[in-house]
Amino acid sequence: MFAVVVMLMVITLVTFGIFFLFPKMIGTDPALYFVGKQSDPAAIEGIRQKMGLDDPILVQFGKFVVGLVAGRTYSNGLDVTQCAAPCFGYSFKTEQEVWPLLLEWLPVTLSLAAGAVVLWVVGGISAGIISALKRGTPLDRSVMGIALSGVSLPIYFTGMLALALFSDQLGWFGRPDASFGDDPAAWFNGMVLPWVSLAFLYAAMYARLTRATMLEVLNEDYIRTARAKGLTEPVVIGKHAMRSTMTPILTVLGLDLGALVGGAVLTEYTFSLHGLGYNAVRAISDHDLPVILGVTLIAAFFVVLANLVVDLMYAVIDPRVRLS
Repeated sequence: MFAVVVMLMVITLVTFGIFFLFPKMIGTDPALYFVGKQSDPAAIEGIRQKMGLDDPILVQFGKFVVGLVAGRTYSNGLDVTQCAAPCFGYSFKTEQEVWPLLLEWLPVTLSLAAGAVVLWVVGGISAGIISALKRGTPLDRSVMGIALSGVSLPIYFTGMLALALFSDQLGWFGRPDASFGDDPAAWFNGMVLPWVSLAFLYAAMYARLTRATMLEVLNEDYIRTARAKGLTEPVVIGKHAMRSTMTPILTVLGLDLGALVGGAVLTEYTFSLHGLGYNAVRAISDHDLPVILGVTLIAAFFVVLANLVVDLMYAVIDPRVRLS
């Protein structure tokens, strides 16, 4: 756990430096990103004092970290802005605190990621196992052909095709414009296409990974021993082979899920889901540094958290792994 905290602090420092130190190194005034390039010198100087942009980078970083736990006050002597804890910054483009914005966008991204991960893990692993057990058969080639299509086709193509066919023409599924609290049934119906479109991409990769790992595991001595002892094939596959097969899958899943919570940009844009990824791209277009910084830190946190969970699950999945 201590290593996780240190890692998050290092990521925060590096990210903060990229956003606030790097612009100065290339001759760009960070204050311009807060007030706009058309602002007068007095306004630029006022925002520079208010944000403390003239302070050394470590002093700015210290104030940012303190703001995360105790809140922060932005003041240039005349204009005072309060930012409640946890203060991820204040967007002077929209005149809003960043943390409430992140809380508003995060459930959209979490719901997209949660539904998609269930579909791609179940579908991808199942397809990979079937393909490995039926190696060389027409079923194997068909499954891997579909997997290759899923890896090759970009998400905006499959997403737009799904919308055009299943939503606009057939009318089977609606568009994701309802919230869960207002109408759970309409929300679920509208999220099916984003889930399936995103899961199709990842399920294809997981199917290929599962197949390759399973084929390698099935050739191990302990698998042949299990079969020689008279164990049934479901027991050999489910109890013995799957434990070794799941280890690399969990490793990749931790990275994919953590990154996905940071924002599935293409999927959110294709289906107009206003999650972290969608609004991060808008913030980049608007040069809204506090929002970009906040989304980046949230994404980094979930990547580190997902990998911590994966490390803990290794000991549960594979008894050969022991955590000291």
